[in-house]
Amino acid sequence: MKSLYADQSVQATPPVIAATADSLPEQAGALARARAFAEPLLACESLDTGENILAHADAVATILKSIGGSEAMQAASYLVYACDHLNKPHEVISKGFGANFADLALETTKLVRVQRMARIAQNSASRTNVPMAQTAATQTESVRKMLLAFSRDLRVVMLRLASRLQTLRYYAHTKLPVPQGVASEALQVFAPLANRLGIWEIKWEMEDLSFRFLEPDTYKQVAKLLDEKRTERETSVENLRQQVAAELAKQGIHATVQGRPKHIYSIVKKMRGKSLGFEQVYDIRALRVVVPSVPDCYAALSWVHSQFVPVTDEFDDYIARPKANGYQSLHTVVRDTSGKPIEIQLRTQAMHDHAEHGVAAHWAYKEAGAKGYGGGVSATGAYDAKIAVLRQLLAWERDLSGEQGAGVFDDRIYVLTPDAAVVELPQGATAVDFAYSVHTNLGHRCRGARVDGAMVPLNTPLKNGQTVEVTAAKEGGPSRDWLNPELGFLASHRARAKVRAWFNALAMGETVAKGREAVERLLQREGKTSVKLEDLASQLGFNSADDLFEVVGKDEFSLRNIEIVLRPPEPVQTQDEVMQLKKPRASHNSGKGGVLVVGVDSLMTQLANCCKPAPPDLISGFVTRGKGVSVHRADCSNLRNMVTRSGDRVIDVAWGTEPNRSTAVYPVDVAVEAVDRQGLLRDISEVFAKEKMNVIGVQTQSVKGTAWMTFTVEVSESGRLTKVLSIVGELHGVRSARRR
Repeated sequence: MKSLYADQSVQATPPVIAATADSLPEQAGALARARAFAEPLLACESLDTGENILAHADAVATILKSIGGSEAMQAASYLVYACDHLNKPHEVISKGFGANFADLALETTKLVRVQRMARIAQNSASRTNVPMAQTAATQTESVRKMLLAFSRDLRVVMLRLASRLQTLRYYAHTKLPVPQGVASEALQVFAPLANRLGIWEIKWEMEDLSFRFLEPDTYKQVAKLLDEKRTERETSVENLRQQVAAELAKQGIHATVQGRPKHIYSIVKKMRGKSLGFEQVYDIRALRVVVPSVPDCYAALSWVHSQFVPVTDEFDDYIARPKANGYQSLHTVVRDTSGKPIEIQLRTQAMHDHAEHGVAAHWAYKEAGAKGYGGGVSATGAYDAKIAVLRQLLAWERDLSGEQGAGVFDDRIYVLTPDAAVVELPQGATAVDFAYSVHTNLGHRCRGARVDGAMVPLNTPLKNGQTVEVTAAKEGGPSRDWLNPELGFLASHRARAKVRAWFNALAMGETVAKGREAVERLLQREGKTSVKLEDLASQLGFNSADDLFEVVGKDEFSLRNIEIVLRPPEPVQTQDEVMQLKKPRASHNSGKGGVLVVGVDSLMTQLANCCKPAPPDLISGFVTRGKGVSVHRADCSNLRNMVTRSGDRVIDVAWGTEPNRSTAVYPVDVAVEAVDRQGLLRDISEVFAKEKMNVIGVQTQSVKGTAWMTFTVEVSESGRLTKVLSIVGELHGVRSARRR
């Protein structure tokens, strides 16, 4: 049998259904269909506890039903466990049951894995003699992660509570050894959560089972004390129950009177907390009186106090002052005719339902559609219910902090957005931190804030559970005051980094603008305003014009380098570069020199330094003033500019085919971009040497870890250069190698 968490690759297709993926979660027959869908996947699989997964899912669905969970919630219990046995769980479950179910299944599965990983880490720490304080801190961190997951969907809470209760029941039934982490986590995390949410039915049973596993001797001792006089106690409680019910009926108060179950863990807590003996615990004998209305509660209390002797200081009015989790009831302890104490609780039916099921009564807040759920919950009511539940979760966090030692949660707070999403922030965070946590752009434009509906200064520290609404400008940026720690606008390192990044970007923009202005002034001075800035930057070895402007703006790059590109020095003419022009022949491709100029004789020619043509490049000539014909590559940008100004001075030229052409060499420029590293220049030079290409000039520049290199090499024809450049391009770190 494989664990639920083992990697699985089972692929399944859900039964064909009429409902669409975006229909309401409460679909017709969802429970039966979900079980039928999950059964072939889960029937032969086991959890890591050893329990059959399908049996576990059946039990979880039953528990959810007992606390008021809808059929949709019960159906979800099967889909959650099927999730780990599907290749594409979200896609498959969405197709068969809707995206709502798929989101719930994935979220719950994710939470289970987080808990399991935290528990494994805790067990590993205990095996390696890590101090208990550190182990407790690991547990607390897992609780925090759980809290954040819970806050997104109350249904995840209910599924996890029901699942953990069933796991405890399974160990109790099979009498298998219980991992201490499972029992302690149930007692320290899940039971307090159930208590905070008011789900007493789960809370009591989970506490008793966990305590039974963690302290079996104490549990057996108290259970034995309860059993010793159980018959006598049950008889007296039953007689008293009948008496109270009959007398209240005579008073015209319709009441349901029941004996209240005894919970061993609560008895032990009371004995330890108040240093009491077993016989001094009052609620070993207890009655619960459920009446129609609040006035009936107080009328019944008045009758009880008139018929029995109240115990001083043992009366609590939780109707006038409800508990933090919303619990309401009247509690009193009286002595019967024999002088034995008995606790009596008085409440309305609505109070009783809330006491038993707590926020389970508010499933509707998540399952309601835009027009409200079928049970009559309006959109406003659903929102209020969600806020109430989230506040209980936040209060539960504070409960844990108190139980596990001060300072456990002191470094974090949890606040709510206007639509009740929970945002985690550092202690001392402000509305500005909140805005940056929601979205960077919202943080930049934050100008004001409301906390629980009231306007507050932006540097007001937020508190757990507050609802925060940010007022933002349509455009703009942060204030420099926010970076002043003495003013208290920011507590989050992440938010502070975003503010700094904004001002850094602003400064960079100013630097780039300064550099652009300097370059454009130079171009105007040189009469080169037609030069494309991107082309100029590329010639200088930069990726973009802004990169060039940045280094110029920082005074890290001399404008003299740009002047050299704009006004290249006249090359020293060699014998190979000076060729006599011959009369054209019929074929237009012969001559004693390397270049043939058509229609002109006895003119001096020179190869243009700006583009360095070489056979078999397409070429064109331009008649200069006093320096003969300058031969350019046909795609030369300088030639295009000259043609635009003086098109009548263009002359046709072609490479000649004289025998001395084979021995002539021509200088060409090669541009290389690479990651700057040691030995880069040597490696590239070796390639040219192996390919018998003479390097006659090298220019290198390194900017921010990138090397920009220009090699001038001699070639007999440019076509062979392509092969050499491909070899250079394969060298380590080389990004590009091209002819300029």
